[in-house]
Amino acid sequence: MSATAEGSAKAPGGHNPWAIALVVALATFMEVLDTTIANVALRYISGGLAVGPDEAAWVVTSYLVANAITLIASSFLAKRYGRKAFFMWSVALFTLASILCGFAWSLESLLLFRVLQGLGGGGMAPLAQSILADSFPPAKRGQAFALYGVAIVVAPVIGPTLGGWLSDNASWHWCFLINGPIGVIALGLMYWLIEDSEAAKRERRDLRRKGVRFDLVGFLLVALFLGSLEVVLDEGQRKDWFGTSTLMNVFGVLTVVSFCAMIPWLLTRKNPVIDLRLLNSRQFGSCFVVMLFTGAVLIATTQFIPQITQEYYGYTATLSGLVLGPGGLVTVAMMALVGRLSSVVQPKWLIATGGAIVAAGMYDLTRIYGDTTFWFFAWSRIYIGIGLPMIFLSVTSASYEGLPKDRTDQASALINVARNVGGSMGVSLAQNILAYRSQFHQSRLVESVDPSSPAYQETLAQATRYFQQHGLAGPDAQNQAIAWIGSQLSTQVAYWAYIDVFWVLGAMTACLVPLALILKDVKRGGAQTAH
Repeated sequence: MSATAEGSAKAPGGHNPWAIALVVALATFMEVLDTTIANVALRYISGGLAVGPDEAAWVVTSYLVANAITLIASSFLAKRYGRKAFFMWSVALFTLASILCGFAWSLESLLLFRVLQGLGGGGMAPLAQSILADSFPPAKRGQAFALYGVAIVVAPVIGPTLGGWLSDNASWHWCFLINGPIGVIALGLMYWLIEDSEAAKRERRDLRRKGVRFDLVGFLLVALFLGSLEVVLDEGQRKDWFGTSTLMNVFGVLTVVSFCAMIPWLLTRKNPVIDLRLLNSRQFGSCFVVMLFTGAVLIATTQFIPQITQEYYGYTATLSGLVLGPGGLVTVAMMALVGRLSSVVQPKWLIATGGAIVAAGMYDLTRIYGDTTFWFFAWSRIYIGIGLPMIFLSVTSASYEGLPKDRTDQASALINVARNVGGSMGVSLAQNILAYRSQFHQSRLVESVDPSSPAYQETLAQATRYFQQHGLAGPDAQNQAIAWIGSQLSTQVAYWAYIDVFWVLGAMTACLVPLALILKDVKRGGAQTAH
């Protein structure tokens, strides 16, 4: 092999590019894993920290919002301070925050550390792609991105099952502590293997020479808006919205003020932290909404299917995680198939088809009842696993259509922000719907239950006889029968409320079909990869 050819096979610093790819994939796997690993552990977290299930859901939403906030700043910070340095700082913060999450002593401390974890994780995925692009020659980049793609796809599949197994057999704390040793190993390997390319170093010197500054004001306004909005969405139902709660009023004002200040600021800056002008395009604006809705459905179902199976079907956390497993495996297979289909089918048709399939899966979930089986939930998730890759991969290529190359970084950041913010808002929306519809169905069902009615008396008598046959005396048997009837009513209320949640998520997914059909056709061979 000639010196030239040999040099082309080496990454910056003279290291083997495949070793770099493995380290980068490991770090990315760890970060993506944490978007789903805690979902099936929420019941354990809720019990361990003595909080309600809706409050425990903050563990998911706080991470997603913090992740999105870092995403919008990661591109500039990596260029300004170096990809290796920023990547290592991101991994270090993520690892330290993960360990702190494992030792959290209250919900407030866990949420603080979870936010730090999200801030660290948000910069990892976009930088991983840049590092891979620098480490491999063009002819080998496809293989490198395939390895990276496997890490991204497999991590959410493993996350729920691993999180459930750790919660059942060890403790929910290990869902976070497991990142500690992996992060330390990844940091050591990064320090040894990764070097910034000469092109990245020149870009960093140019930024310093030109005095290009980070849009700190825009970043703070976006962060304040997203954070305040999430507090309003998550706490609104518990605090009776803006009626009597000072907390809700304060954060409501912060949300409105930050939004009103953010829009003109970002639209008038030369180098804004987010280029909102991209949303004026019918093509990109539609793709943004598609990703927003898709993120909402993905994250909400990943949380609510394990939640209902644990609370009302008696599943362990491990079994609840396994319910999502077949759908995850189907997603992995579909990623490869959709990659091939995208070369012959326009993205808008794939998005529309995927949206219809996911909507059908959500409709299937509205048929739950007391004897619903493991495979009923698994098949519903399989339908979702078929449709989601058709949306995710296609919306990425469609979103870049018609954009100049110097705006693709901003486009990638916005699309990824849409996914994370959509996921966070989806969980909050679903929690609010569940609470409101539970109250509605409870009031309606109680109205229809008349203790003096013959039907009620017959049910009470049968239940009383059952408990008498199992050893309870007359009064105790009747009290147990009344309690059993109340439990059955509460369970039925919960089923109806969850059905309403799935109806709303299904309607959101159905909206993707007309949104997809207004997209333009894209040129072949121009799609880019985004996390």
